[in-house]
Amino acid sequence: MGEKKGFFSRLVSGLTKTRKNIASGLDSIFHGFSKIDDDFYEELEEILIMGDLGVDTTMNIIEDLQERVKEEHIKEPAECRQLLIDIIKKQMEVDETAYEYENRTSVVLVIGVNGVGKTTTIGKLAAQLMAAADTFRAAAIEQLTEWSNRAGVDIIAQQEGSDPAAVIYDACQAAKSRHADVLLCDTAGRLHNKKNLMNELSKIRRVIEREFPEAYLETLIVLDGTTGQNALVQAKQFKEVSDISGIVLTKLDGTAKGGIAIAIQAELGIPVKYIGIGEKIEDLQKFDADSFVNALFEKPAEDEE
Repeated sequence: MGEKKGFFSRLVSGLTKTRKNIASGLDSIFHGFSKIDDDFYEELEEILIMGDLGVDTTMNIIEDLQERVKEEHIKEPAECRQLLIDIIKKQMEVDETAYEYENRTSVVLVIGVNGVGKTTTIGKLAAQLMAAADTFRAAAIEQLTEWSNRAGVDIIAQQEGSDPAAVIYDACQAAKSRHADVLLCDTAGRLHNKKNLMNELSKIRRVIEREFPEAYLETLIVLDGTTGQNALVQAKQFKEVSDISGIVLTKLDGTAKGGIAIAIQAELGIPVKYIGIGEKIEDLQKFDADSFVNALFEKPAEDEE
């Protein structure tokens, strides 16, 4: 419990810039307007878009809000604050079945462009799954070898420049022969505009499906929270070629663009499953909608303490 509480306080402090970006603007709207009218909704829309929630997501949130305001006959702008928070929380909820791969023989394929924190994420996941995880293979060999030593798990790797599908083939064989619970697969940082790299990703998936059909396949895309809308663009491009089942959003500490988490989940219909707010193993945690949205919308007064 202590670790969870510690993570929440780090999350609150990590999201300070995002919160200042969103919450102070919201406060001025909720307290500055005397009635709920078109101007009120327009201002609200602007603040959410500026907070990196994106146009489509914002429009949907505003529509939901207008509906709830009508249904519940709400007249005071200040009462919209909690409604807004509830709407976003509901949208961000992660289903209980989202972490199915922890409960059965699984292959977790980790994708994303270079520099987003993919390899570090794999190391942290390996350490957290330690009770279950047994083997993982990867592209950034030296870095991953260090992580695997720290996590106490096996690593399967070949020289840089090896055919990734061949490495994955070897990893699948090893995982089967060692009865590994989880096989974590790192992939080279595919540039989302390079068609041949995307083809390679499809090839890797085919190898896993052919060689390890009994394994549950989870595909996590790692996105850098500091890149805002660009992270959404990357995710959309990867989604075109890969069946993504979850999102890992890293580097949320210290960015003003934390609102992107809401946009990504809403626009892609793929849950944010993990968020990262620092370098330590425990700085990567399962996504909790309540904690995240609370940390995002806490009153800015906290930020001045």
